[in-house]
Amino acid sequence: MTDNVTGTGTLCDPEELRTLFLFEKLDDEQLAWLCREGRVEFFEPGPVYREGEEATCFYVLMAGEVVLSKMSAGEDLELVRTDHRGSYAGAWTAYMGDRADRNYTGSLTVTQPSKFFVLAADTFAQMMREWFPMALHLLEGVFFGNRNTNEIIGRRERLLALGSLSAGLTHELNNPAAAAVRATSSLRDRVAGMRHKLKMMAHGKFDSATLESLVQLQEEAATQVAKAPVLTPMEAADREDELGDWLADHGIDGGWDLAPNFVQAGFDIDWMERVSGTLGECDRGVFEGAIRWLNYTVETELLMNEITDSTGRISALVHAAKQYSQMDRAPFQVVDIHELLDSTLVMLARKIGDSVTVIKEYDHALPEVPCYAAELNQVWTNLIDNAVAAMSGTGTLVIRTYRENDCAAVEIGDTGPGVPEELRDRIFEPFFTTKPVGEGTGLGLDISFRIVVNKHGGDIRVESRPGDTRFIVRLPLTPAGRDAQAAETGS
Repeated sequence: MTDNVTGTGTLCDPEELRTLFLFEKLDDEQLAWLCREGRVEFFEPGPVYREGEEATCFYVLMAGEVVLSKMSAGEDLELVRTDHRGSYAGAWTAYMGDRADRNYTGSLTVTQPSKFFVLAADTFAQMMREWFPMALHLLEGVFFGNRNTNEIIGRRERLLALGSLSAGLTHELNNPAAAAVRATSSLRDRVAGMRHKLKMMAHGKFDSATLESLVQLQEEAATQVAKAPVLTPMEAADREDELGDWLADHGIDGGWDLAPNFVQAGFDIDWMERVSGTLGECDRGVFEGAIRWLNYTVETELLMNEITDSTGRISALVHAAKQYSQMDRAPFQVVDIHELLDSTLVMLARKIGDSVTVIKEYDHALPEVPCYAAELNQVWTNLIDNAVAAMSGTGTLVIRTYRENDCAAVEIGDTGPGVPEELRDRIFEPFFTTKPVGEGTGLGLDISFRIVVNKHGGDIRVESRPGDTRFIVRLPLTPAGRDAQAAETGS
């Protein structure tokens, strides 16, 4: 009991209880029982009970004014303010016993001297079970039926999302893996060709100095590939024409096929003239063999670069998948929120597609956030998936982070048609969806709301107009309760 209670000096009057709408249908015996088992209490302005405390009592307002509130992003958010006699709050779910939360889910405050009829939670539960057994069964059926339905459909939605993400990840992994396999096969052919040309050159009319110079050119060729300039298609085409002509003028058969490789490696006619000068006077076959040997060197380096890029892409995808799933990591941890957002974008890359432009406006000065990282990734997945669906796969997706007071804020915006004003208050309701029948369960935003608000003490809201819809998630930068202890101990 809080310290602003002023006493229970007034006796309970059954006839006064009858004037409260909750009790107006009770008979004299039931009203007398309530007066025996309950009590009348007076409170001065201040708290009656606070969110999170053990729910020990059921309160019915008899006179005065009350405010019901709930914590959101570290602030006490007012939900209801009323002076209506008979308004009730407190341990009203006590009749469900241990199957329901035994703590107050919000706070109750009085703004003026107020009078309550108070029942102990266990007494209220006894009354419900004995007086209203059918109503009790109906309420339990609705309560637990909805909870079970939410859990079943929630699991199914998570499995469907996992299947979609797995398919996307498989597709993303397949491309670089296939490229690496192709490049490896081609590399084997090029190395075999290089050995063959080297054997031909060894039987040519080269002295040791010329061979040494040619090997030096090969080393330069390998180095040049790594620092080749990036050319526009027009520049590349012009250089290929020039180099193709030079090779043809020097008697190289199929020189037009060799030119693109040399151009891609950053070679020009001046470099080819150095090759010609190094070889000096030699027959056409030996000269062409030397040019093709150098081409094999260039192709080998280009293929190894392709293998490096492909395996690097595979490694990055595996890292993103591990970051997304938070595999081998503690459920509660302090993380860089941008890493979570980036891993989600990687996982959803295929679903986002090439027709959606992704803009990231990150505030990298934002402190790390204490959170359940894997569950937050589910929030980002739901919000990004909804944004892409709202744009029908074409538009701009904007992800912005910034600090707002003691919270980290994440905005996920899209350029879709927007959420109609009359629907904005309903979009976080379970099973409410604007998608066609069969395309949405209506639980994505409900799950996101519960993860952000209930599990992290943050909040989530939507601001929308045609062409600019933004879902804004705020997460406290300071953990509370057992989560703070877990973060400090690393458990």
